[in-house]
Amino acid sequence: MIRTIIIDDEPLAAGIVQEFLADFPQFEVLGVCQDGFQGLKAIQEHKPDLIFLDVQMPKITGFEMLELLDTPPAVIFTTAFDQFALKAFDAKAMDYLLKPFSQTRFKQAIERFLNSWGKAQETERVDSGLSQLAEKSNRLVVRVKNDIKIISIHEVNYFEAEDDYVIIHTPGGKYLKKMTMKTLEESLDPAKFARVHRSYIINLNGITGIEPYERDSYLVKLRAGEQIPVSKAGYARIRKVLGL
Repeated sequence: MIRTIIIDDEPLAAGIVQEFLADFPQFEVLGVCQDGFQGLKAIQEHKPDLIFLDVQMPKITGFEMLELLDTPPAVIFTTAFDQFALKAFDAKAMDYLLKPFSQTRFKQAIERFLNSWGKAQETERVDSGLSQLAEKSNRLVVRVKNDIKIISIHEVNYFEAEDDYVIIHTPGGKYLKKMTMKTLEESLDPAKFARVHRSYIINLNGITGIEPYERDSYLVKLRAGEQIPVSKAGYARIRKVLGL
């Protein structure tokens, strides 16, 4: 059996997916969830092979939910918004169904999934880099033990590289998120954040001073008292952004 979960805040839309899936007895619906938090819990519990996922939902979006998964299952997006299609396919989604979709169109999406499933005997997993899609976002979603925290990007003092993770430094504490510094840099507004060192990205609004440190390097002082090393290239970047 192919294990699947439906995640959609519209009961009617979720019901249509269930109805159309009834024509494919090899699928087992493990659950129907009405928001991203419920979906996250169900995925972690049941480890489905495929999920049908809405994009715009209460609390967190479908994309933000996927960010919290280390190994997301295959995804067929079901949404009324066409503007997310490119992002979905960049994230290696199996298909993108635009509501209201017909049974014929639904069948095409299922056949595409089954073709992939049959070739590899398993779904092509959505790459964990989905959490790293370059997007000018105003918030970050992180997992804190068994809880989920949404951080406003404007609250961040600076970001620090830590192996395959990024440490997010805020006035309220530090948070760890699996993401590369390169992708993080691409997702931030360059007028507000600058990569001043290969291991640091700072919030430009928090700068209180810059002083020489060692040869061709500097220290930037932030409002919260931190001193961050700045490379020669990073110093040039700060000067350009700040118009110095």
